Amino acid sequence: MDALLSSITERQPPLTETLVKLAQINSGTLNRAGVNQVGELLSKMFCARLNCHHQQHAVAASTQLRTDGSAEEHRLGDLHILSKRPDAPLQVLLTGHLDTVFPADSAFQRCQWLDDQTLQGPGVSDMKGGLLVMLEALSAFEQSPLTQRLGWTVILNPDEEIGSPGSAAILAQQAQQHDLGLIYEPALPNGQLAGERKGSGNFTALFTGVEAHAGREHHLGRNAICAMAEFITAVDQLNGRRDGVTLNIGVADGGETTNQVPDQARCRFNIRTRISADEQWCQQQLQIIQQQINSKEGISLTLHGSFGRPPKQLDQAHLALFQLVTECSGLLGAPLAWESTGGCCDGNNLSAAGLPNVDTLGVQGGHIHSHSEFIRLPSLVERAQLSAMILLRLAEQPDTWLRNRM
Repeated sequence: MDALLSSITERQPPLTETLVKLAQINSGTLNRAGVNQVGELLSKMFCARLNCHHQQHAVAASTQLRTDGSAEEHRLGDLHILSKRPDAPLQVLLTGHLDTVFPADSAFQRCQWLDDQTLQGPGVSDMKGGLLVMLEALSAFEQSPLTQRLGWTVILNPDEEIGSPGSAAILAQQAQQHDLGLIYEPALPNGQLAGERKGSGNFTALFTGVEAHAGREHHLGRNAICAMAEFITAVDQLNGRRDGVTLNIGVADGGETTNQVPDQARCRFNIRTRISADEQWCQQQLQIIQQQINSKEGISLTLHGSFGRPPKQLDQAHLALFQLVTECSGLLGAPLAWESTGGCCDGNNLSAAGLPNVDTLGVQGGHIHSHSEFIRLPSLVERAQLSAMILLRLAEQPDTWLRNRM
C-alpha cells in the first residue's frame, strides 16, 4: 500500500499541468462543444491509463421556459461511462461531472496562481480537480494484487450543475447495478465531508396580464411584473417558516418598454428541503399563493417545475461507508468527519436510488460557483491517496459491502 500511495505523490506536477489545461476549456453546462471537449480528453486519459471499456451516450436536451411560455431547448454534452471487471464480486460506482457553472461568455476563463500551493480558476475545485483525483486513485488501485475482487464503473456526466436532468435516468440505472458509490464533488471548505444533504427543486412561474399604453390607457392594463413582484415577496416570506426549508428567487424578467403595461413576466426559483415531507408543505404554500394571485382580475399565474433531487439522509449503510472513509483518512494522518450541508449533488440521486455513497471525495478548495474559485493543490495528491486506500480496503473484504442488487 505504501508503494502505491507513494506513486501518487510523484504525480503532483503532471496533475497540476493537466488541471490547468482542463480548467481553461470552458465547459459551462450549456456550452455543449466545451463539455464534449473535456469529456473526450478525460475519456481518452482514462482509457489509456486504465485499459477500460468506454461508452458514450447522448442525453436529453435541457428545456427552459421563456417569458412568453414557449420552450427553449438546449442540447447538452455527452455522458461517458467507463468500466472494468463488471463480473467482479464487488461493484463500485464512481461519478463526476464535466460541466461548470461558468457559461461560454463568462469573464472567468483563465487560471492564475495565488501562491505556490493555491490555484484559482473556473472549475478547478468543482470539479475538474476531483475528476483527476478519481483517475489517479483508480490508476494506483489497478497496480495492486486485489484488482480481481473489485469492479468499477465511472460516470462522467454533462449536466450536474443544472440538476442532472438528462443523466438522472442513467445514474438511477447504474445505482441498481453497484454496491456503493464514490463521488468526487469538492470537499467542504474546511476539508471535511458532506454527510446529509438537502433536497432541491427548480421551478418557473409565468405571469400573464393585459397590455396597455402606459399613459393613455394605463387603467385598462393589468401589470404582469407587479403580479410577479407580489408573488416573489410572498415566496420569500416563506423562508423561516419551516425548519431547514429555503426558497430563493434566482431569475426575474418581463416587459419590453417602459411606456407599455407589461402583459408577461417570468421568475425562476429554487427550493431546498431537509426532509421529504417538506416537499408537500412547499407545494401547498405555493398553491395558496397561486390562488391569491389568480384571484386578481386579468392576471394569470402558472407554475412549472418539480423537486428533482430528494434529501440525502444517512442510513446504516451510508454510515458504515463514511466510517471506512474516516478510518482511511486517519491512517493517512488527516482524519475526516462529516457534517450536514445545504448543497445537493448526484449523491442525492444515487442515495434515492438506494446506493450508499460518499459524495465529497474531491479536492479541497473554496469559493466554488464564484469567480474566486480556487484549489489547494496538495489536495490533488492527498485525496487521490485517500480514494486509493478506500478502494484497497474495499477489495480486502468485498463480502462486507455487498448488497442485494436488482
